[in-house]
Amino acid sequence: MLAVMIVTMTVLMILAVPVAVAIGLAGIIGTLGFSNLPLIVVPQQAYIALDKFPLAAIPFFILAGNIMAAGGISSRLVDLVNSLLGNARAGLPISCVLVCMVFAAVSGSSVATTYAIGAILIPAMVRQNYPVGFAASLQATSAELGVIIPPSIPMILYGVAASAPVGDLFIAGFGPGILIAGALTLYVWTWSRVKKHEVPSGFTHKPILVSARRATFALLMPVIILGGIYGGVFTPTEASVVAVFYALLVSVFIYRELSLLGLIAVVKRSTMASAIIMFIISMAGLFSFVLTRAGIPAMIGDWVVETFTSGLAFLLAVNVFLFLIGMFVETSASIVVIAPILAPVAMRFGIDPVHFGMIMIVNLAMGMITPPFGVNLFAASAVGNVSLERMMPHLLPLVSVIVFCLVLITYVPEISVGLLSWLDGS
Repeated sequence: MLAVMIVTMTVLMILAVPVAVAIGLAGIIGTLGFSNLPLIVVPQQAYIALDKFPLAAIPFFILAGNIMAAGGISSRLVDLVNSLLGNARAGLPISCVLVCMVFAAVSGSSVATTYAIGAILIPAMVRQNYPVGFAASLQATSAELGVIIPPSIPMILYGVAASAPVGDLFIAGFGPGILIAGALTLYVWTWSRVKKHEVPSGFTHKPILVSARRATFALLMPVIILGGIYGGVFTPTEASVVAVFYALLVSVFIYRELSLLGLIAVVKRSTMASAIIMFIISMAGLFSFVLTRAGIPAMIGDWVVETFTSGLAFLLAVNVFLFLIGMFVETSASIVVIAPILAPVAMRFGIDPVHFGMIMIVNLAMGMITPPFGVNLFAASAVGNVSLERMMPHLLPLVSVIVFCLVLITYVPEISVGLLSWLDGS
């Protein structure tokens, strides 16, 4: 039955059937494989998969990120970082990495980060004579921080799927996020130095004090949201609602860059994105239920423990497996299907579930920047009006940087759980 379900899902995906539909049909076939299970189980399990309070944060964080992009918040962050770094060597590429990191601290979505920041910085880098393929590839890669720097939609999904505390996952995300941002910054600085790239003499930017004043309310947003979460003022789910209201307040009444028609468009776009993710979660819930009913997770766990003699070998195999899965399956779907199977196995090897969550999220996030289904690649390609073929030569070194960081995150748990342990100890 497992083979039939996997073959069905794989064939449907190859035929370009939407991921949620492919997973759902495979789950229905699996349900039919049990003679004692009525089809009423299908809608029941789909509903149960969505009936979890932390999932309410997903549509609100998506809406907050889209409001930020449309309401002038992202552009002010770009202006501020450009004022600080614009005339330095590799200043604009470094700005791309840092702005994506700050924007990610509220949006929770890498695709939203790609569109919001890429629409400003890709053309700006091209005007500074950076190759358009380099600019688009760097933007797509930097936007990956959107799912690693908290708050993060994949972290919420992993927390629900693996029964891990979302708040702890958010804290653990800072170490990997800062590591990747630092590695990307070092790479683009080295690249610019090797290429002897200089800022054109005609390049100008706003004075630092002016940019800082204009970006004050934009900078306060991640401070309020993350400070509220870690200060115990509100939960991550409640924080998502606060993020929406703060983004609306700043965009509509302070910056006055978001009109009623613009807000309607933002809500429509956010609703569609949220519906897609929720549909995937509901169908993945059915799929996971059938696997659990058949005893598949326990069988896989026993096989893995017998096959791999140590946690180090297990993590190596998992990373290879997740990298291949991430290339072909959407990140949200991968997490909600795979996390309930692999997280318990990782715990049997003594691996902290929060640390394992960081490994899974960082690894699957690379699927957003690797062909053939890298959503960030397509978004950056569209924003930069550049073909994927022109992006590939510049993308490969950037992916190598992420892989190097993933190795460190995998085998140095303190990068993920060090801050969490320190906070618990204090």
